[in-house]
Amino acid sequence: MSDSAEQDIMTTIRGLMDEEHALRSDPDGLDRTSRARMKQVEEALDQCWDLLRQRRAKDEYGQDPEEARVRPASEVENYRQ
Repeated sequence: MSDSAEQDIMTTIRGLMDEEHALRSDPDGLDRTSRARMKQVEEALDQCWDLLRQRRAKDEYGQDPEEARVRPASEVENYRQ
């Protein structure tokens, strides 16, 4: 796998995790806008982790990791159910 591509995904994940922690650390709790943003952040994190897993699996099995694609949040979210 391209180290650069994996690094880019991990950088995005770290940024989203930082934002998630910042949202959760608000002593007043989450207002309506913050809850909506939290949902977006959580979905984006799920998509990034899914993309990273896809790329690693393709690389492990001799396929081109560049063929991995971001899947819709609705598809990725359904894996948890």
